Amino acid sequence: MNPLNRDDIWQLLCEYTQSDLLRKHCLAVEAAMKWYARKFGEDENLWGNLGLIHDLAFEKYPDQHPQKDGEILRELGFPEEWVRAVWSHGDALNIPRVTLLEKTLYAVDELTGLVIAVARVRPSKKLADVDVPAVKKKWKDKAFARGVNRADIERGAAELGVPLDEHIGNVIAALGAVADTLGV
Repeated sequence: MNPLNRDDIWQLLCEYTQSDLLRKHCLAVEAAMKWYARKFGEDENLWGNLGLIHDLAFEKYPDQHPQKDGEILRELGFPEEWVRAVWSHGDALNIPRVTLLEKTLYAVDELTGLVIAVARVRPSKKLADVDVPAVKKKWKDKAFARGVNRADIERGAAELGVPLDEHIGNVIAALGAVADTLGV
């Protein structure tokens, strides 16, 4: 498997993931990773593909996430850099995030979900009508998107070294490029 071939990555994701919602989450993380790769002068294709595949086995093995995701990537011959990034994109395995790639994946993962949720409750249901104040307003409502861990988002922005409001704005901008695909 060539980790730089986006079509191969998409096919692999679709083999493991039937849920349209989870596929769209992965597409959102892909867009955010590509956006940050451009910002940091990194390989946009590589970062985007990692974002696309980061939750590969979540649907089939939710109780073993992200351990199983990384194990499958390793078995398929993906680079160890990807395996470690997938394993560290959550806190369950207690793997510290040390590379910029790892920190970015962690920082964008939860936030993409919150931004999309905010878009879905706007009167227009469009991402184009979402801004940082709208996200921050919904952030305070603990009942809203209760599955989104706000502490993880704050920790991710801090580890990335990007102020939270700026990070939210960056992710909104990133998702704008794929808003139609995401249905927002």
